Amino acid sequence: MRIRLDLSYDGTDFHGWAGQPGLRTVQGELTSALATVLRVPSVGVVCAGRTDAGVHARGQVVHMDVADPGPVDQLVRRLNGVLAPDVRVRRGVEAPPHFDARFGALWRRYAYRIADTPAAVDPLVRSHVLTRPRPLDERAMNAAALLLVGRHDFAAFCKQREGATTIRTLEQLSWARDDRGVLVGTVVADAFCHSMVRALVGCLVTIGEGRRPADWADEILRAAVRDPAVPVVHAHGLTLEEVAYPPDDELEARLTQTMARRSADEVST
Repeated sequence: MRIRLDLSYDGTDFHGWAGQPGLRTVQGELTSALATVLRVPSVGVVCAGRTDAGVHARGQVVHMDVADPGPVDQLVRRLNGVLAPDVRVRRGVEAPPHFDARFGALWRRYAYRIADTPAAVDPLVRSHVLTRPRPLDERAMNAAALLLVGRHDFAAFCKQREGATTIRTLEQLSWARDDRGVLVGTVVADAFCHSMVRALVGCLVTIGEGRRPADWADEILRAAVRDPAVPVVHAHGLTLEEVAYPPDDELEARLTQTMARRSADEVST
């Protein structure tokens, strides 16, 4: 049976999603809890997005294949009884055979939160919001963000992994203030490469501080190489908010499309 689990976690004390020997990771905690609850040696899981160390999630999605999980609602309760308080399973459902948490996703939505005025700084959420000493110009940041939206090679904003493509479709990149005055960046793409969101935010924060013009973002993008002038902002301001999937009857087609496009991108790079 294929099971979908929706997770939330506070990334502060995790060394990212992916399991690493001797380090506490979200994947490690989840698979350990699953092995305990299901009374099996190990359980493999696939996630929608491998978040970096310190990055949080409200809408992480995973899938797994298990022989006899029992009632899924009971599985969720038992997992939450074993897991530490900084990671929760919010929902569990039986998924169609073609559901794939990673390759079946239509898009991922992240939010990056910045408190750039004294009134917006809240010590109660300091581990989830980046504090900056001076106000940022969100109009300049939005003007620059528009230059980055679309299907591009984002090599300038990614830590290159051997054999991996850096071509992505950035569907939305925008900034707005919430009711507390916190500046919230919304970033939506079909997928993200390593450190991409934090590098995009770092570029736009540099522009928002007035240290670079808006068209600098386009110059960086077109150069297609990492530039040390682009800072990678701290992880704690970033949260994976949501992952979207097509209707069940379109899952197989989406999986085929994603795999074909990924293969084509890897050949082109």
